[in-house]
Amino acid sequence: MDQPIPSAWVRRFAPLIRPGGRALDLAAGAGRHTRLLLDMGFRVTAVDRDIEGLRPLAGDKCEIRAIDLEAGAPECVLGPLGGGYDGIVVANYLYRPLFPPIAAALAPNGVLIYETFAVGNERFGRPRNPDFMLRPGELLEAFAALTILAFEQGEVTLPRPAVIQRIAAIAGPLGRLPEAAGLNHGSVSA
Repeated sequence: MDQPIPSAWVRRFAPLIRPGGRALDLAAGAGRHTRLLLDMGFRVTAVDRDIEGLRPLAGDKCEIRAIDLEAGAPECVLGPLGGGYDGIVVANYLYRPLFPPIAAALAPNGVLIYETFAVGNERFGRPRNPDFMLRPGELLEAFAALTILAFEQGEVTLPRPAVIQRIAAIAGPLGRLPEAAGLNHGSVSA
């Protein structure tokens, strides 16, 4: 079976994570970003409610945690995972109460890479419930205390048609951006 391809957004900004650092893949699913982070040399904690697809990745450099991210108080849910992450990746997952604990779990100069569905996606398929789609500019607002490196929102065609919103932010001062591998993403700096 083919492995799902990591998001181009995550691939673009993951090089900003401190080399050899600790990364957290929240709502890791089948582990497409966990694999990417491991291949880049990071120590990874991969979290999901269902960890069956993640089990093969467990090892010295990868801790797998079965956690229902929506059970209990958000700070208590993320509490056992600790903090001080050099990078946190969240893709195709939205649970707004986790926004403050996610930001708090970043180490100084830690990088947040977040990408998920936005209002308007209901035209293309799931999710259709507005509770599971970001409002315009919501990630900018939610992570305003971080230094925003890049932000995008709108329609995409790959890997499938969708309306998305994505942000890359750092818990520290503005620094050098990674090259976009020859692609112009049209990112807007805040």
